[in-house]
Amino acid sequence: MQSTEVTPRRMAASSSETLNPGRLVVALLLFAVLMAFLWGGFVFLRDAQRNDSVPKLLLAVLAIVWGVAGAGGFFYTMNMVVEQLPGNARRLLTPFVFVGPAVLILLWFLALPTLRTLYLSFFDANSIEFVGLNNYVAVFTERTMLTAFRNNLLWMIFGTAGCVVAGLIVAVLADRSNFESLAKALVFLPMAISLVGAGVIWKFIYYYAAPGQTQIGLLNAVVTGFGGQPQAWTTLVQPWNNFFLILILVWLQTGFAMVIFSAAIKSISEDMLEAARVDGASEVGIFFKIMIPTIQGTILTTTTTILIFALKIFDVVLVMTGGQYGTNVIAVEFYRQLFTAGDNGRGSAIAIVLLLAVIPVMVYNLRQLNRQEVF
Repeated sequence: MQSTEVTPRRMAASSSETLNPGRLVVALLLFAVLMAFLWGGFVFLRDAQRNDSVPKLLLAVLAIVWGVAGAGGFFYTMNMVVEQLPGNARRLLTPFVFVGPAVLILLWFLALPTLRTLYLSFFDANSIEFVGLNNYVAVFTERTMLTAFRNNLLWMIFGTAGCVVAGLIVAVLADRSNFESLAKALVFLPMAISLVGAGVIWKFIYYYAAPGQTQIGLLNAVVTGFGGQPQAWTTLVQPWNNFFLILILVWLQTGFAMVIFSAAIKSISEDMLEAARVDGASEVGIFFKIMIPTIQGTILTTTTTILIFALKIFDVVLVMTGGQYGTNVIAVEFYRQLFTAGDNGRGSAIAIVLLLAVIPVMVYNLRQLNRQEVF
C-alpha cells in the first residue's frame, strides 16, 4: 500500500482553491460600506453645488478626495472580494475587477449616447415625429453640407500631408543638429497650446483692418512693410482661405509627428546607415531608400492619427471664422444645427455621418498598431 504525503505547499494550494465564507462576508460588507460612502458623497456634493452652501474651492477639494478615494477603495474592496473565491472563479473574475469599471464607463458615456444619437437622427427637429432617412438625405444634398464635405477633404489631404512632411523633415534635420533638444522643443511647443488658444493667436496674425487704419495683424504688417496691400486672409475667394486655416493645423501637429518620427529614426541601426555611406550612398538616397522604408509603419500610423484629427476639426474653424466665408466643416455644421438651430434630428444625423467617416480610418490605424505589436 502506497502512502501519499501532504506537503505544506499542497495544503496551501488546496486551501487557496476553496471558498472562505467568513472573509468573503467581511469583504462584501466593506464593499457595501464603500458603495454607501460613494452614494452619500455624491448626494452631498450635488446638493452643496445646487444650494451654494459650501465654498467652491472647498467643494472642489472634497470632490477630488471623494473621487480618488472612492476609485481606489472600489478596486481594493472588489479585489478583496474576488480573492476570497475559489481558484477558478478568482482567475475568471480578476481581470474584470480592473477592466470592468472602464468598460462600464465607456458603455455609459460612449456606447449608449451613440445609440441614442442614432435613434434621434430618424426624428424631426423636436424628436417627436419619425421622418426616416430625411435627415440623412438633407445631409448629403444641402449646399452647406456639400461645402463642409469639400473643406473637410481639403483638411484631410493638405493638413495631414503638411503635418507628416514637415514633421519628417524636422525630425531628420534635428537629428543631425548640434541643437537637437532646443530645436525639437521649439517645434513641439505649439502642442502645449489648446486649439482655441491657437485660433486666437492666429486670428491676430491674420487680422485685417479697414483701409486707412493701422494693420495690427502680423501678416498684414509684414506685407505692408514690403509695399504690398493688406488682405483679409480668412475671407479670400474660395478655397484659399481654407489653406490659411489649415496652416494652423500644420503648426500645431508638426511637433507631434516630429516626436514620433524622431524616435523611429533613432531606432534605425547605425551600422546600416554607415554601410550605405561607405558604399557611396548620398544622404538623400539614404533618406528615401533606407529611412523611409524602415519607418514606413510609423509613417502610416502617424498619418492615420492626424487624419482622424483633421476629419474632426472644429475649434480652429469656429474661433477663426465661425464656419463663414466658405470655411464650414462637418463638426461646425453639427454644432450649428444642434445648438444654434435646435434641430436635434439634423444634428444627430451629421454626428452619425462624422462617426461613420472616422471609423474606417480608426480601424485601419488599430490594425497598423497591432501589426507593430503595440497592442
